[in-house]
Amino acid sequence: MQGSLSEIDIRSILQLIELGQRTGELMVEAYTPSPNGTTAPDYSQRFRGPCWLLFCLNGQIIYAGQSENSLSRLRDYLHRYHLETVLDQLEVPALATVNALEYGYLWVLLEKNMITPAQGRSIIHSMIQETLFDLLSQHQGGFIFELGPPLTPQLTTLEISSLLAKIMRQVQEWKTFHPYIQSPNHCPSIPDRDRLRKTVKPSAFETLSQWADGETSFRQIARYLNRDVVTVTRAIYPFVQQGLVHILTPDLAPDIPIQSKRQSKLSSSVAVKTPRILCIDDDSVVREIVETTLHQRGYEIKTVGHPLEAITVAFQFKPDLILCDIVMPDLNGYEICAMLRSSTAFRQTPIVMLTGIDGFIDRLKARMVHASNYLTKPFGEHELLTLVEATWVPGNLALSRLIR
Repeated sequence: MQGSLSEIDIRSILQLIELGQRTGELMVEAYTPSPNGTTAPDYSQRFRGPCWLLFCLNGQIIYAGQSENSLSRLRDYLHRYHLETVLDQLEVPALATVNALEYGYLWVLLEKNMITPAQGRSIIHSMIQETLFDLLSQHQGGFIFELGPPLTPQLTTLEISSLLAKIMRQVQEWKTFHPYIQSPNHCPSIPDRDRLRKTVKPSAFETLSQWADGETSFRQIARYLNRDVVTVTRAIYPFVQQGLVHILTPDLAPDIPIQSKRQSKLSSSVAVKTPRILCIDDDSVVREIVETTLHQRGYEIKTVGHPLEAITVAFQFKPDLILCDIVMPDLNGYEICAMLRSSTAFRQTPIVMLTGIDGFIDRLKARMVHASNYLTKPFGEHELLTLVEATWVPGNLALSRLIR
């Protein structure tokens, strides 16, 4: 089952999954506005819109989240149990598939008795409801539902029909906060603390001072307090209307920890390094074009023609950016990307898929294995250089965050 959200909405898709008692994975990719202001999919800005994944078992939901290699959401949920720092002490779990990294880590916490099954279920329920809120608010995009084995093991399942009614009410109420508050990822901030202190009760001032810091989003507050985002926003909304609380837009994408935001500003203090780029493609013409173009621009470039050699070369060469063809013998690009992403060494390395097919399903498959971007062949020097230069942050040992 696949199609566009302009033809069938998320609610109907989920109802079909429930009625058919389907087991598999639903992927939804949002379309971002194109330069001319339309909401049609703009292939020149691939992967800028979010992508969601929802795992089902016999028509019920096991787990849901965004398709990204990030543990920041799980950290937020662990905050309520004062465990947000324990993830740094854990090895990458074998269970953590490329599609459900935080789910794998959650099971490690359960196996190590760091959280109880009840706490684990509470976190998963919150994650599912949060994801459904985003999905039911989305009206432009594409989807694909693939039948397959369920995500294992399962800690809990949730019925779709009862959730839909609840989340739809939240979505409708959220619209009443417009135009003051438009995104759960926006951050409340206090512009004048003295005015606020004189206007509200001491208890309200203390609560707002704790949370409205301009760096913590409505969604994060909801996670910390074990509340849904609409309940939290409803409590702060009157103060926004009065001008006592302002709404700020994060400088970076939502769900990136504050520490990461600070680190992103340190590029000027880090030594310059010549970027290393690995190109994996069985087409010798493509390899020659990429090598010549990037070598002339000062990049250190290595090419591999046989996919079976790619993994070994990647670990030896330690590239800062990987260009990987999709259609190759023995191993395709999706498989190579998934294998690289399973290693912590390449968890944050940008991987750009090269393909001669420009299709929605191919882009979704690339998203499933956490590819960073997608470049359609044949491409010119300008297209290649634009993509590479947009991915690499000059003068920084760390790469830019994955393009989404």
